[in-house]
Amino acid sequence: MDDSANEESAGTGVGPSMKVEQFLRTLGRTASDSLEVAEGMDLGRVSIVHGANADVIWCHKDGREVISTCHFATNLNLRPVAGDWVALHDNHIVKVLARRSALRRPDPNQRDVQILAANLDLVLLVVPIDRGLNVRMLERFAVMAWDSGARPLVVLTKADGAVDVPALRGETELSVPGVHILTTSSLSGEGIEQLRGLLHEGITAVMLGASGAGKTSLLNALEGSDETTRSVSRSGEGRHATTTRKLYRLSCGGVLLDIPGLRLLDLMVGQEGVAETFSDIGELATRCRFRDCGHRGDEGCAVEAAVASGELSMRRLENWRLIQSEMAHQESRRDPSAMAAQRKRWRANSKNSRKR
Repeated sequence: MDDSANEESAGTGVGPSMKVEQFLRTLGRTASDSLEVAEGMDLGRVSIVHGANADVIWCHKDGREVISTCHFATNLNLRPVAGDWVALHDNHIVKVLARRSALRRPDPNQRDVQILAANLDLVLLVVPIDRGLNVRMLERFAVMAWDSGARPLVVLTKADGAVDVPALRGETELSVPGVHILTTSSLSGEGIEQLRGLLHEGITAVMLGASGAGKTSLLNALEGSDETTRSVSRSGEGRHATTTRKLYRLSCGGVLLDIPGLRLLDLMVGQEGVAETFSDIGELATRCRFRDCGHRGDEGCAVEAAVASGELSMRRLENWRLIQSEMAHQESRRDPSAMAAQRKRWRANSKNSRKR
């Protein structure tokens, strides 16, 4: 320990362990995080991953903040991602600690799962409304958020360019029942203070949205920073402002993870997330005649009856059906025998179509 640290400890009665604990809280530590490391190791949080190493923010036992680029140990238990708590030794990440939540999507190889960010409390569903509301995208992001184990929060961006904000908020409420909604504008500052108030110490949030949704502009508005933003075309194509997953410590006390924009095809869906997002369909399903009703022409289907009466939109049911199909497809990708059976059904359907 250096002399200044000794003097401070002597003058305040605060030992190094208390300093480390205070520092970890600024990195988003909560009571739910189990952060025990072996003797002689340091504890840190991953900020950015670069191939076979990562930038880690950690605290020396004398209370000094350190940011190191650390290599992965050869026997590392997991590949770390932004937001992970890790044990460090000799400038190496030797262990990734247990994750309490994780945002995930299908790996590009279509068999495995890719973790995007870890140890989250809040998932900000960043959705622009200057050109209307993309309900299908919003619902799918909500499924992904609920499935992460964190709490979703809808952040409607670019409200300054929207024609009818109250109507768009109403449409949002119908699409994600029970989820809190904030309307924001990075230009006018609308909703920014309310969002800042939710990102206090002990909260780790991640921004989830498509390219061009205004995530980087939202970060700039929150912090008064100048992170690079780039325009994205109406079709969603263009250069992404965010090209890597990065951890930011906010002046309001919380931690925010910014990840590259996702396409619809990138989404991972899970049964729990679907149940939360489509809770209205789940409630209607309890009134179906058969417990295993598939809501596809089944006799006595209360869900389809609700569509016919106007209580439920056909668009919402169709999106639910699509997500259910994708869940089955993702599961079959991970199960070779199920995938073979699915291919057999496809071939049979194709033959029947040609006969017709």
